[in-house]
Amino acid sequence: MSAVATPPAPAPAGGPIAPVLILSTGRCGSTMISDLLSRHPGVLSLSEFFVPLGAQAFAWPRPDGERMWRTLSRQSRPLHAMLKDGKVVEENLYRFDAPGARFGPADLPPILAVTLPHLSDDPQGLFDELEPLVRAQPRRPLAEHYRLLFGHLMARFGRRVWVERSGGSLMHAAKLLRLFPEARVVHICRDGRDTAMSMSRHHNFRVLLGAILKVRSLGFDAQRAFLKSRGSPLELWINEQAFRLLDVDALAARPTLTDFGAFWSDLELVGRRVLGALPQERLMSLRFEDVQADPHETLGRLIRFIDPSLEDAAWLDEVAAIPRAARSKYLELPEGERAALTRACAPGLELLGYVP
Repeated sequence: MSAVATPPAPAPAGGPIAPVLILSTGRCGSTMISDLLSRHPGVLSLSEFFVPLGAQAFAWPRPDGERMWRTLSRQSRPLHAMLKDGKVVEENLYRFDAPGARFGPADLPPILAVTLPHLSDDPQGLFDELEPLVRAQPRRPLAEHYRLLFGHLMARFGRRVWVERSGGSLMHAAKLLRLFPEARVVHICRDGRDTAMSMSRHHNFRVLLGAILKVRSLGFDAQRAFLKSRGSPLELWINEQAFRLLDVDALAARPTLTDFGAFWSDLELVGRRVLGALPQERLMSLRFEDVQADPHETLGRLIRFIDPSLEDAAWLDEVAAIPRAARSKYLELPEGERAALTRACAPGLELLGYVP
């Protein structure tokens, strides 16, 4: 994947800008990038929109508005399995204890977990506002539903471009690029050893990888599924049925640290296969370590890649003061564990140019 992309020609002032997909393995600093972009007056930062929807986000090629609203407002079985016991991860922005809160972990609509609170101080009001808009839509191609929704939100908040970022979105990269073939892509990466350690301490990633390992033992290759550019109702049904039967606590207890290292590496290899055909001007790779080391230069490159007309010195000065350098946690592991983790991550480390 390209380390530095050639900036595209500037869009006319106020003119259309191609959408942007931020793709990553997750646990690599992408949440911070969403937060920094949300401060830009021209960017609609859609944080954690697609991944919480799960397989239902891509299952129906021509849904009607009612189907779309069910997708956006009802938890998939995997998401419900992760949330039903109240194990809510730190990225969740919905305040269950706020006055007037209408939802608990077991029935929280997917888009209310992070996406809408990231955009508005009144996420429930925005949720209620979107319902009639989405439900009134006729049967149409799936991408058109998403474009209409994102276009509405851009107009609602006075933004010029939407940027979607979900943790672990490399799993859906092929499907997202089929829906938005004109999109520019920012691939965020981080040393896989630090990423694996962060994944191993994250409830949702423990459940996810536990499920992948379980179905792999039954002969199903999840990595092959990640390379498919289309979802299907059958794939959705299989996901739903599997999580009706699987014990979430047992799944979360299954993966080892080296399992997470191998999983990170596999996702980066998926990313290379899916993103490798993109022209250089549509792909930018962004190392989390570079954001920490030189945020002003790195974030400046990012906003110019999205579109040079979005350059904003005040925004850049503000957000460049936020990231802080941190020591790699994997260096604190005992020597044997560190060596085993490095071996598990080796293909991805070599691919991305990290020193083993």
